[in-house]
Amino acid sequence: MSALLIHNAKVLTMDDAAPRATALAIADGRVLEVSDEAGARAAAGPGAREIDAGGRTVLPGFIDPHNHLLSTAESLAAVDARYPVVASVAGLVAAVADEAARTPSGQWIRAFGMDDAKYPEGRPTRQALDEATTEHPVIVYHVSGHQAAVNTAALQWRGISEDVTDPAGGALLRDEGGRLTGMVVDSAMELLLPLAVDIGCHGPNFHTDLPAEQLLGWLADARTPFLSAGLTTICDPQVSKRELRTYRAARAAGTLPVRTVGMPLSHQLDELAAIGLAGPFGDDWLRLGAMKFYSDGTLLGGTAKFTRPYGEHDQFTGSMYWEPEQLRTLVARAAGEGWQVAVHTQGDYAMEHTLDAIAAAARVSGPDPRPRIEHCGYPTPEQAKRFTDYGVIPVNQPNFLHDSGGDFLRRLGDRAHRLQPMREELDLGLRPVLSSDSFVSSLRPLDTIANAVRRLTREGAEIGADQAVTLHEALRMHTLDAAHALGMEDRIGSLARGKLADVVILDRDIEATPADLLSEGSAWVTVLDGEIAHDAR
Repeated sequence: MSALLIHNAKVLTMDDAAPRATALAIADGRVLEVSDEAGARAAAGPGAREIDAGGRTVLPGFIDPHNHLLSTAESLAAVDARYPVVASVAGLVAAVADEAARTPSGQWIRAFGMDDAKYPEGRPTRQALDEATTEHPVIVYHVSGHQAAVNTAALQWRGISEDVTDPAGGALLRDEGGRLTGMVVDSAMELLLPLAVDIGCHGPNFHTDLPAEQLLGWLADARTPFLSAGLTTICDPQVSKRELRTYRAARAAGTLPVRTVGMPLSHQLDELAAIGLAGPFGDDWLRLGAMKFYSDGTLLGGTAKFTRPYGEHDQFTGSMYWEPEQLRTLVARAAGEGWQVAVHTQGDYAMEHTLDAIAAAARVSGPDPRPRIEHCGYPTPEQAKRFTDYGVIPVNQPNFLHDSGGDFLRRLGDRAHRLQPMREELDLGLRPVLSSDSFVSSLRPLDTIANAVRRLTREGAEIGADQAVTLHEALRMHTLDAAHALGMEDRIGSLARGKLADVVILDRDIEATPADLLSEGSAWVTVLDGEIAHDAR
């Protein structure tokens, strides 16, 4: 295979030794040279394929360290209930009814992205969904992934009656008369779905039991949206046997869309420990990374655990998946087995217990543990300073500030301006990263980067403007620093000789693009493992 020469480019290498270049040469899946055109052309040799970038920005392939790849692929094939596509209960009922009209009776109807905080009618009820269909069980996933709304047929299909008991770490919501509303939150989702795996109270269960060939087909179809966004590596932060089996099958078939790191969910700790397995384990295409734990619920759905209640009427008190000692013991056990640990944490109350667990893990971890706090919603200034004691990696999703920032300002007041304090994290010397949490928000890195730089709500209001980062900081957080969070910075995340040849040529000069237009950018060409995988030319 001939070499590939990219020239007439504005190359941002993310390599501190040589941060800028105008050309690069690639061969055999590796970067040969990053310098000027003469140097790169000499390295590429005669007969190289050439791409004239026309002054466009060239970057390392984007890395998303918190992206539910398989569930995103599943959501792309389901009813789209995201706001503003669906902006009311009536709109949701209409969307489900449309799908029911073309779905055989008895088959499940699935929808993703419901954002009921924006519905004028409030949360949908099962009676409302019954208006769409009584012939199909219906499940509508909340935008957070931590909640769902179902119709009566779904409750009946699962044998759930009015006297059902709430499981630990979750609840089936009831109306004033004590009747089930059809809304289920956090671990109670375990009771509702046709499930491929039982995860107990270790997190929200969206691991639905679907045919393997269906999952593989959806995963293959996700190639275009991921590569056209410039993504070349993702980390799935909640992997059960369902996900790992699907990713392994796709890897064997050559249909895995991007490099994939899986984070096993903590319910598998005993089984993995029994066979002596801990991450990192695998190859450059498919590997296991950290182990994933849950502390509190979701900020988007009102179950994040803050020291003080929140909401328009202080109605949200939050919930915890574990008692403090249970979380501490579980996380420390995993660290003792050799796992990097990652803990989903939103509110400051939960953050305190997460930090206690990370402190316990630090006592038994290896020399470079890199503990991750997923979402890292609301650390107090004192808690953020304690991150430096353990080298915590805050895994941020600034898309939430845009998509739901208006809801946060309404529900949290001044506390909303401290959500995801990335400026403070950088100033403390930490290495925070950017991620999407897709399927929860847009998978496109330039959307995420724009929201980290702008910190504006969907309605145009500022939300924590003093916590904004620069464009270059945001680009690094979605490339080299993201690779560091995965323990892969020696091979991806920057453009330097010998590194894996994952490259994105953007469709513009990103440095000359106004902040309010950053999200309009896309990949012009994406190179994965040295091969052109997406080409918009």
